[in-house]
Amino acid sequence: MIGYLRGHLVDKRPNQVLVDVGGVGYQVLIPLSTFYALGELKETVTLLIHTHVREDALALYGFLTAREKHLFELLISASGVGPSLALKILSGMSADDLIPAIRAADFPRLTRIPGVGRKTAERIVLELRDKLAAVDIPEPEQVSAAGRTQLEADVISALLNLGYDRRVAEKAVADVVAGETSESFEAVLRATLQQLSSPAQKSARRTA
Repeated sequence: MIGYLRGHLVDKRPNQVLVDVGGVGYQVLIPLSTFYALGELKETVTLLIHTHVREDALALYGFLTAREKHLFELLISASGVGPSLALKILSGMSADDLIPAIRAADFPRLTRIPGVGRKTAERIVLELRDKLAAVDIPEPEQVSAAGRTQLEADVISALLNLGYDRRVAEKAVADVVAGETSESFEAVLRATLQQLSSPAQKSARRTA
């Protein structure tokens, strides 16, 4: 079983990376929080790995922090939450927001995450609330965002991969770009996800 990988970053996308370790390329699935913190291509990266084995496949899930890897493993221990959904949950809400939402049984907030329905949210709260009782929450970072035409297209593509409706994604990105001046892809994506997590966007996503 692979515990971590250290190598050169060959390719990175919002939901996966390719890491060259001694001439072997490892495809690793990641949450957006890990993507935000990655360096440039060809730089050395170290990822903590959760190895998920099924009868027909072996998949690697990577994280930059032990805290997030632990949270991922807690999520997949909940009934009905597989690795793919756990990544969507970590991508749709930061750990600093997710942990208190589970502790407080904040179902409206949890169900704003694409792929998380009421029953799934209830199972997560029921099975994980006590386990998360002692987890510390640092102060969240504040990030602003915006972008250009090609950047907007890249962000929309990332949102579609996460399960958002195209029309909802396009409108959210346009709203973010109209109000900011940053040109960072990571910043635009994060700000758009924050906007999509607002109550006003909940009904729009349900039409997808």
